Formats: sequence, structure tokens, C-alpha cells
Amino acid sequence: MTAYKTAILFPGQGSQEKGMGRNLAENDRQAMDIWKKAEKISGHPLREIFWDGNQEDMSKTNFLQPALTVVSLNLWFHFKDKLRVQAMAGHSLGEYCALCSSGVLGVEQTLKLVSMRGRLMSESGRDSDGAMAAVLKLEQSAVEELTEKIADQTGQTIIIANYNTPRQFVVSGHLSAVKALDALVKNSKGRLIMLPVSGAFHSPLMDEAADQLAGIMKKYDWRTPCCDIFFNSTAESEKDPEKIRRIMQKQMNSPVYFIQLINNIKKKGITRFIEIGPKGVLTRMVPQITGSAEDIIALSLSAPEDEDKLLTTIKEQG
Repeated sequence: MTAYKTAILFPGQGSQEKGMGRNLAENDRQAMDIWKKAEKISGHPLREIFWDGNQEDMSKTNFLQPALTVVSLNLWFHFKDKLRVQAMAGHSLGEYCALCSSGVLGVEQTLKLVSMRGRLMSESGRDSDGAMAAVLKLEQSAVEELTEKIADQTGQTIIIANYNTPRQFVVSGHLSAVKALDALVKNSKGRLIMLPVSGAFHSPLMDEAADQLAGIMKKYDWRTPCCDIFFNSTAESEKDPEKIRRIMQKQMNSPVYFIQLINNIKKKGITRFIEIGPKGVLTRMVPQITGSAEDIIALSLSAPEDEDKLLTTIKEQG
């Protein structure tokens, strides 16, 4: 039997869904307390929005960031005693859950940072006329070439913000530049889908917001993680608390190198990826990155009832 080494993945914006985290919170006092703490810190009625609200409100980043963080952290606390973890990572917002789950930051610190991050990103989006779009069916080199061409033609900001899978990239920048890219993508037999976000996240248009959040980060005590954390902006692992803080200060305006990150985790001999959070978006992305490797296991834990699935996997694979 193969002794599988495990990496935990936490999802980011786009993984929200109505009712997320409700069942666990209504049956677990600690989980409900974290919801209440997040509502107090963020100043938003998060349970009302995500348990009984509408899709439009759920997609607003200032509401979404603290709420999704609560859901993923509560699931982590529910499952953590059953897991032996060698590495952690998160996709964009999910990186904060990795920091908290590995002991770098406390729950309250994490909730304060993601609440402020959500507010700053929302405000920056209103001020910058930014947008994001997914580009599908094209190779990385083609997307890079087309993006550079539009930047040269328009003189505006547009970059690849998310390297999600070998055939899925997200571009970010000024709205007119992102829209101009659509024609070039279609001519190259690709597909461009505008994303329902409020700004050009993970691009230079977030520089001012990133600087503001960096100032807040300096006030917190950053600790050594219990395992390797692989970071979006470097795709590498880091354990030094001061270096982690500096990496996170640039996360908001740096690309997410998720393809490279997953491949680097795999190089460490880790073959089991467990996503903790709703929807299982990252679980579907991992096999697209690693290919048809038979030893790679990608498992999604999105609700307490997934416990049997986890225990069966552990029993079968070690």
C-alpha cells in the first residue's frame, strides 16, 4: 500500500454557494462562533447574505472574502484531527486559510485581514475601471502573446493574473483592454468569458490597495507554520515568518501561479491533494495540471458528511 503524503488546498473567490457552511454551524457551537466573530469584524450580516440572500450579494468581494474564509476554516477545524498534512496552499483568498490552518496567523487576525482585503479590493475595483476574464482552450504561450499585443495596442494594463490549468488562464486589467482581447482570442479558436468580479485583482491596478493592506500586516505577529506552505506569487514553499509576511504583502497585486505551485508540491513527493471548502473547484483543476498520473489523488471535502469519504480514502491508501 502506498503511503500517501498529503497537501491541503483552500479555494478562493468563485467557490461560494448559497447555504455554504450552514449545516456545520448549526450543529457546532465553535463553527457558529466563528461566523459571529466574522460578522462583528467585517460589519456585514454574512449568514443572512450567504444562507438566505441572493447571488448578486454573494458575489460582492467585501462580503464574500470573510464568509468563504469562515466556511473553509470551519471545515478545517472539523476534519483536521483526521489528517496528517505535509503541505498547504490556497488559491488567492484561500492562501489566508492556509496561513491560519498552519498556525502562522490566528483566527481573529485572519478574519481581520480578509475583511480588510475584501473592502480594499472592492473599493479599488470601483476606482480603477478594472475587469477580469477567463481565457479557455489556448496554450499559455498563446495567451501571453495575445495579452502583450493588446497591452501594446491600447497602452493599458492587462496581464495574466491566474495560471489555473494548462488550458485555463485568467486575465486582469482595464475593462476596455480585457474586452479588446476577446476578438483576438476568438480568432485563435479560444474562448473568453468575462468574470463577475468588481476589479482587476492580482494586477498592478491593485497596487494602492496592496500597499494599504501591507501596512496592516506589519502590526501582526507572524509565526512559523507547522508544515510547508506553497505561495501563489512564488509557487515555492516558505517557512520563515518574516519572509511569509513579505510574500503576502505583494499577493494582492501579483499573479497566481497555480500550475507551477501544484507541480512544485508534486515534486516534493506529495500525491494526495485534499481541497477543504465548497464546490470542489480546485479538485477538478489538479488532475488537469498533473495529467494522467495514476498515483495522484484529488479529494474534495465540502461538508461534514464527506467524513466517510475521507476515512475510506485514508483506510485504502494510508
